Amino acid sequence: MTIQRMDNVGIVVDDLDAAIAFFTALGMELEGRMPIDGSWAGRVVGLDDMRSEIAMMRIPDAPGKLELVRYHSPTAIIPEPSVAPANTLGLHRVMFAVDDIEETLARLRPHGAELVGEVTRFEDVFLLCYLRGPSGIVVGLAEQLT
Repeated sequence: MTIQRMDNVGIVVDDLDAAIAFFTALGMELEGRMPIDGSWAGRVVGLDDMRSEIAMMRIPDAPGKLELVRYHSPTAIIPEPSVAPANTLGLHRVMFAVDDIEETLARLRPHGAELVGEVTRFEDVFLLCYLRGPSGIVVGLAEQLT
């Protein structure tokens, strides 16, 4: 038995439009947007009376998708602390390889992106940083130097 592929990573957001704008500015494309509800959906995720809207974002000409989810019912739960540090258990961040880390940051700042730490050089191989976007999403950026 083998894994065929990883289809997507799901991220719960409180403002779907802002999250779409953020990931579009990063360079992803909106593949589709639709409401998800009904008893079948609630049974999959283990929530009664679930109503949500999803937006599927894709990387142009490459594998990799994000499923952005806005829950209308039940309301999304805000974790404590609401801005979790890097050593918090669970899904931590999504990392993207980019051509130019500074140019990417400049595109994302108008969409609320803030550096978590700083842009740092790893040996002579990568520039790396973490940034926080809409709904507290942590995104990693890596620019290969060699």
